[in-house]
Amino acid sequence: MALKKLLQLFCVGKKDSKKKGKSIDPLWRASASRSSVSVTANKTRLDPCSSGTGTVCVQNHEPECSSMVSSWARTEHGTENTDHMSFSQFDVVQDFSDHHYAKTSAGKVTKDWVKSIQSEWNLLQKNLPESIYVRVYEDRIDLLRAAIVGPAGTPYHDGLFFFDVRFPSEYPKCPPKVYYHSGGLRLNPNLYESGKVCLSLLNTWWGNGCEKWGKSNSTLLQVLVSIQGLVLNDKPYFNEPGNKSSAQTTAGERYSLAYNQTAFVRSCKTMLYSLRKPPKHFETLVMCHFHEHERAILDACSAYMSGTIVGSSVGSNLKYVRDKCFADFHKSLTLYTEHLRTEFAANRRRVLELEREASAVQVQEIVCLAARVLLSKQTLLTGK
Repeated sequence: MALKKLLQLFCVGKKDSKKKGKSIDPLWRASASRSSVSVTANKTRLDPCSSGTGTVCVQNHEPECSSMVSSWARTEHGTENTDHMSFSQFDVVQDFSDHHYAKTSAGKVTKDWVKSIQSEWNLLQKNLPESIYVRVYEDRIDLLRAAIVGPAGTPYHDGLFFFDVRFPSEYPKCPPKVYYHSGGLRLNPNLYESGKVCLSLLNTWWGNGCEKWGKSNSTLLQVLVSIQGLVLNDKPYFNEPGNKSSAQTTAGERYSLAYNQTAFVRSCKTMLYSLRKPPKHFETLVMCHFHEHERAILDACSAYMSGTIVGSSVGSNLKYVRDKCFADFHKSLTLYTEHLRTEFAANRRRVLELEREASAVQVQEIVCLAARVLLSKQTLLTGK
């Protein structure tokens, strides 16, 4: 409170910065539910075929043409936010060294290609759902990295999933290349251990007409929201082509429940990977997101170990049959829950340390400002 009063007294606050989209901080209360943005994935088909039926419609924005790519990036979209306790949804950064496509040449760059990238950036900056975050690169505008929050009501809830994107020189005639940071885990039929993302909108799975990429009407925003809403769905087992016909059958639903158990355990492992080695430029997001959601994640783990169906609410009466499959799930989840507790505790310490450092900096700024004010008053009184 004393610090807050001092700040008010001397009118010291955070420096104004150019708006770069919504941001996340440790007090963030945003839901990780499915995006409310009207997105139709062009009835996109998945590899495997999705049980979802959603499609993605987004408003197009005319790009601003510029031949000075780096200058345009700085003036139109700002530069990386350095406030350690906030995280803009869209931002421009520089270091792309850990990007999956960093060593892939951008190829021949044309004016129309640059305009297409500008259009994508503008669309993302203005229309990203609250649970998707994007970083683009000032010196490699063909590269992009996105973080997607797992939707509520699915085995992926509260998780963070990272994707590296490259716009090839033929773009937008052909779709962007997308790589999933899997950590060697297959937690969804559409997301391979190798990083391959199978989606008809990316032309990595079969589809007809508008289900596939179209140079005049398809966008990266559609791709990202399709992954969140159609791939990371509540019953990913039925994404597999051979399993779709068993939907709403007793056997199919039983296998689906078992698949969700495995998917949640692997999602927990993915959380551990992100906490231990967050992707470059997303360190703050990882820290703040899991600081905010650690209680919900641990409560869900406890509920699932007590028999609650994965993806249902903690207080749900839906329970698993206590069979061998559940026993194996319980054993695995118990192990990874303890690992998560350890990493969450370390993450809390990092947050507290940064908060203390920020407070110290603010106090120092207040002292310096007070000294300048006193010196100014003394100068006026003495006339010197």
